[in-house]
Amino acid sequence: MNVPIKTPEEIDKMREAGRQAASVLEMLIPHVQAGVSTGELDRLCHEYIVHELGSQPAPLNYHGFPKSICTSLNHVVCHGIPDFDKKLKKGDIMNIDITVKTADGYHGDTSMMFVIGETIQGMRLCRVTQECLYKSIALVRPGVRLSELAKIIEQHAEANGYSVVRDFCGHGIGAGFHEDPQILHYDGYAPEADIELAAGMCFTIEPMINAGGYRTKVLRDGWTAVTRDKSLSAQWEHTLLVTEGGVEVLTARGDEDFSFLAA
Repeated sequence: MNVPIKTPEEIDKMREAGRQAASVLEMLIPHVQAGVSTGELDRLCHEYIVHELGSQPAPLNYHGFPKSICTSLNHVVCHGIPDFDKKLKKGDIMNIDITVKTADGYHGDTSMMFVIGETIQGMRLCRVTQECLYKSIALVRPGVRLSELAKIIEQHAEANGYSVVRDFCGHGIGAGFHEDPQILHYDGYAPEADIELAAGMCFTIEPMINAGGYRTKVLRDGWTAVTRDKSLSAQWEHTLLVTEGGVEVLTARGDEDFSFLAA
């Protein structure tokens, strides 16, 4: 497995890519409300990425994906396709997944959950899924094995009565949208794939957690992945840099508190 170690120059480019990706979600937050269509949210993101940031929405035309962002609603696990006919309603939960490709050719990849109105079940699932992400980020540092990140995600999800999706994973990232290594969110590493982290590695952690079983299926559009049992699904994602002393969250947003990383 050839896991790229970023140079200082590449790390600076990754910081900018991460900053841009986070800014897209920050821009979008006030627009996500009941009555808006997922197609309109896609349009807003596309315009912002292209005209305000001077970058590209990496998902657009990636292996044929037709839109600039992914909008995964309720029982959609990932890769939901925005649609002007699909309007949000109270009680929905939705993941919005953003990947920016900067003018320098580097990628920042991040996603967050939105809760529309009040839904106790949906809010709890979103909270626990974010906790899974944060608990794994807190472990990232040189010498830690990938399986340690996976185990803490799986343990926290299952302790709360949820399951971890196995069909999709996180990934290395840089000049390539998807690079080595694969980042599993459950304890399923073969020994040769369970590498130790090293300073300069960049990758995403993006746990997908289901309220029901972990099994998924892809719809006829070839992209939209849903839970087989139609249970709710949630996902949070950050792009990370392994540093000599721990981890840097390259896609951190202003609404987040990462003070626990300094402990």
